[in-house]
Amino acid sequence: MVDGAMLLVDAAEGPLPQTRYVLRKALEAKLPLVVVINKIDRQDARPKDVLNEVYDLFIDLDATEEQLEFPVLYTDARKGICRTDPDGPDDTLRPLFEALVQRIPPPGGDSTAPLQLLIANLDYSDYLGRLGIGRIFQGEAKVGEQVAIARQGGALVTAKVTKLYTFDGLERVDTELAPCGEVVALAGIEGITIGDTVTSAVDPRPLPRLHIDEPTLSMVFSINNSVFAGKEGRWVTSRAIKDRLEKELLTNVSIRVDTTESTDSFSVLGRGELQLAILIETMRREGFELTVGNPEVITKLVDGKRVEPMELFVIDLPEAYMGVAMEKLALRKGKLTKMVNHGSGRVRLEFHVPTRGLLGIRSEMLTDTRGTAVMNRILEGHIAWQGEILRRQTGVLVADRSGETTAYALSNLEDRGEMFVGPGTAVYEGMIVGENARSEDMDINVTKQKKLTNMRASSADEGIRLTPHRVLNLEQALEFINPDEMVEVTPKSIRLRKRILPATQRAMKRAAARGSVGCGEARASPALERRIRLGRAAPGEQPFDAQVFVQVGPVDSGPFRDQQAVRPLGRRAVSESRIPRERNGERSAIGEVDHHGIAGHPDGDGRYGAISVGNAHPTSGGGPLPGPGRACAPSRARGPGTPGSTPGRPGSARTSLSRHPAPRERAVARAPHR
Repeated sequence: MVDGAMLLVDAAEGPLPQTRYVLRKALEAKLPLVVVINKIDRQDARPKDVLNEVYDLFIDLDATEEQLEFPVLYTDARKGICRTDPDGPDDTLRPLFEALVQRIPPPGGDSTAPLQLLIANLDYSDYLGRLGIGRIFQGEAKVGEQVAIARQGGALVTAKVTKLYTFDGLERVDTELAPCGEVVALAGIEGITIGDTVTSAVDPRPLPRLHIDEPTLSMVFSINNSVFAGKEGRWVTSRAIKDRLEKELLTNVSIRVDTTESTDSFSVLGRGELQLAILIETMRREGFELTVGNPEVITKLVDGKRVEPMELFVIDLPEAYMGVAMEKLALRKGKLTKMVNHGSGRVRLEFHVPTRGLLGIRSEMLTDTRGTAVMNRILEGHIAWQGEILRRQTGVLVADRSGETTAYALSNLEDRGEMFVGPGTAVYEGMIVGENARSEDMDINVTKQKKLTNMRASSADEGIRLTPHRVLNLEQALEFINPDEMVEVTPKSIRLRKRILPATQRAMKRAAARGSVGCGEARASPALERRIRLGRAAPGEQPFDAQVFVQVGPVDSGPFRDQQAVRPLGRRAVSESRIPRERNGERSAIGEVDHHGIAGHPDGDGRYGAISVGNAHPTSGGGPLPGPGRACAPSRARGPGTPGSTPGRPGSARTSLSRHPAPRERAVARAPHR
C-alpha cells in the first residue's frame, strides 16, 4: 500500500508499545523512514534522550545500517513549527515536506503490464456490498473489465469490476479508470478478502499474500436468558446476533466467529479484550441484548509443545508505586525487561507477560496506583505455557432472590464487601451485586425490608447513609468476571451474573466437582467377630464395617474411575491412612466411619473435606446388595438411593461435602433391628 513511513514520537513520552509495533512492521516491509519528534514545546520535553531511545528501538528490532540512516525533525504541530535541530531556530513545516519528498520514492510500476492490485483493506456498502481497497502495483483498472481473483491456496476466480473509486482525502470519488500507483476501492467481487490479488484474467500474475496476525483471545456470545431478558433490547434472538456477527466479518478480518455446542452461543475470536469490547459496545448501542463470557486465551501446539501468546506490557507510574506494580506482575508470570527513570518522579517499567496474566490487570493497577498509572500493551509473540496464573482473589456477593434492593438491606451488608448496586435497583437470583471481601462466593438478600412495628424510638427513622457503590463499565466488567460468571449487556444496563442462576444448582455443581463416593466391600466388624467367637452375638445380628472407595476428581470422569480403597476402618487405621491424591486439580480426603457415616479430616493442605456415607445393611429397604457383603453409595451428590441406609431413612444413602471436620468416633456399624 505504501512506499515509505513517517515515525511520529512524543518528545516527552518517547517510544511506546504501539510505536514498537508499527516500526517493526515498517522494518519488515523494508520501508524508508522519516523520524519526527513532536511536542517539543512541552515543559517535560527531552528530545535528545528520546532520539537515543529511538535509536535503541531500531537496534533492538534488528534494523540494517541503511535503515538507521534516517532524517530526524523536531516539530510543534499545533503551532506549525519545525526544526532540524532541537535547539535551532523555528521554521515552517517546509523542511518536513522536503524530507518526505527526498526520502520516500515515487510510485513505481508499468502501466502497460498486466493488472496487479493487492487488496489490503475492506469496506462495506449497503448498496454495493463488500468493497476491496488496495493499491495498483502494475497495469490499470477499468470499470466493466473482466479480472481474475487469486485467492488463498492459489485458486483463480473470474469476476467483473462494477464500480471503481479513488480517494480524495477521506472521500471516495467515482472513476472509470485508475492508473498504476493509485489506491482504489472496487466493488462487484463476491467474497474478496485481504491478501487477494486482482489480476488480469488473460495473463494472471498473483502477488505474495499479506500475513494477518492470528487472534489471541476468545469470548462466547450468547442470548440473554436471565429474568430480565427482552426488557431493554431490540435484537434479542440468536439469529439476530449471528447475522450481526456475520456482517462484522465483512469488514473486520481480524476476528473470527466459530460455532459452539449450543445453537444459542457463538465463539468470537479477536486480538485482545479492547477489540472485543468495542464490538460488544457497538452492538449494544445498536439495540442488541446478549451475554458474554470471560475472555479465554487461545493456545496452540508448536513442535509438540503448548505455547500461549505473550505481550509487551509497559507501565508508566510514580516511583512510590513501583514496588506494588512489580509485585502484581510477578504473580502474573511477568518478567521485567527494562526500567527507565527520567528523574521526573515517574518510572517506566517494561515487562514480558503472558496474555492470561494481563486479564483484569488494568482495573487492579489503577486502584493500586490511585489512578496515576499509564499502561500500554502490544502482542510480542508466543511463549511456552507458563502454568497456572491466579486472577481475582476475591469472591462475589450474589443475590438470592428477585426484587428491588433496599437501603436497609444494603446498609447491613456493607461489611461483607463492596457493592455494585444502589438502592432501588432491580435484581434477580444469581445476579452479582458486589465483591466479597473473602475468597468464596456468598448468597445474600439485598431486597430485605425493615419490619414495621408499633414501637417508636427517637433514632429509629434516621436516614441511612450508604457508601457509594462501584459502577463497572463494559471493559471493567469483562476484566472482573471468572469462568463461572457472565456479563449481561443491554442498551441500558451492564449486569454481572452467574452462569447458573439458581443457588441450589450452583451448590450441587460445586459439590459434584470435588469428588464422589463409589462402592466398597462390606465385612464383619472385629467386635462382632469377637462376640460370635464368645457366643454373645444376638440371633440375626450382622453389623459390619465397610471399606469405602472415593473417586478423586470430577464425577463426570465416571462413577467408579480412579477409586482408592481405605484400609480397615478404625481410629488408628484411619489416622494412619493418608489420602492426599490429585486429579484435575481436585483433592479428596476420607475420614472415619461412625454410626452416622464417614467424618472428615484434614487432607494435608490445610483444607477440610468431609464425605458422609450412610450405613449399609444386608436387609436394607433399598433391596438386596449387589453381592455378598457389598455396600454401595451414590456416585454423585444428591444422587438416587442405592442399596444402603442412613439412620432414620432406610433404603437410601447420603453423600455430602463440608469444609468443617466432624468429631471422630470409633468405627462401629449399627446392627439392624430385630
